[in-house]
Amino acid sequence: MRIVILDGYTTNPGDISWAPFEALGDLITYDYTAPDEIFERLDGISVCLTNKTCFPKEVLEKLPDLRYIGCLSTGFNVVDVDYCHEHGIVVTNIPEYATFATAQMTIALLLEIAGKVGHHSDLVHQGVWTKNRDFCFWDGTLTELWGKTLGLFGFGKIASRVSRIASELGMRVLACRRSEVTDEMRAADPQVTFVDADTLWKESDILSFHCPLTADTTGLVNEETISKMKDGVILLNTSRGPVLDDAAVAEALHSGKIAALGADVVSVEPIRENNPLLSAPNTYLTPHIAWAPKETRLRLIDVASGNLRAYLEGKPVNVVS
Repeated sequence: MRIVILDGYTTNPGDISWAPFEALGDLITYDYTAPDEIFERLDGISVCLTNKTCFPKEVLEKLPDLRYIGCLSTGFNVVDVDYCHEHGIVVTNIPEYATFATAQMTIALLLEIAGKVGHHSDLVHQGVWTKNRDFCFWDGTLTELWGKTLGLFGFGKIASRVSRIASELGMRVLACRRSEVTDEMRAADPQVTFVDADTLWKESDILSFHCPLTADTTGLVNEETISKMKDGVILLNTSRGPVLDDAAVAEALHSGKIAALGADVVSVEPIRENNPLLSAPNTYLTPHIAWAPKETRLRLIDVASGNLRAYLEGKPVNVVS
């Protein structure tokens, strides 16, 4: 059996091995696949893996032999899963593989905003401290997180881990969850107070987003919801870029309504030169790397190959179609 990986470069730029897939069949890997190359590369192929190569209905209709699409990610919006469900194409994803790394990035962005570590390190290397009269100096306002209220929109594994770290930093933690909050969840995370969305907007000093991208969450942070937030709120986004309306957030950063933004994702990636966040003050942007530690990507490959192995054994897991 031939297995085709259409766009493996971001998952594995050469520092890890595809061996778990090679053990399952004849593996063909491509770093990237353009839309017009899909049909040639998947001609006669029943099993493929994708990260960002898209499979809308009009593409899937022209791939009659395709029976399995393994997403090398948690998100699976690049695949028309409704079409796949109707036509017996199994689609799998990789839930929770980046829980630890994404929580780590969320806290890293928060600590950078609060302590401005990178900024002050740059100033030291530029000689500003050397020329300073006093034994210390600081540029701008530094923030102590103890006693601040962190609001989490969305509460799965990642948000749970963020909440525990924040609690250890002395923060009060609120969370808003779209689905029901069970007694088991409350017992597992006693440091969290679950509230509705309006309470979350109103009471949080820092808001962090950990929700999937759906019709309801697209543009969730907009002019209206921002108006409900505290003056000087800090926003963190390590979920999906379109959850934030970039223009509305940039305007609020300029006005000071939002004190700072830390985001690992934006609405269109790679970020466009005209994205208003690039010129907004107090904006800390990283290029979608929360999932990228080597340990995290090794876990991704382990789960993805396990998904394929289970499918081949007739017992598919992590199915989203």
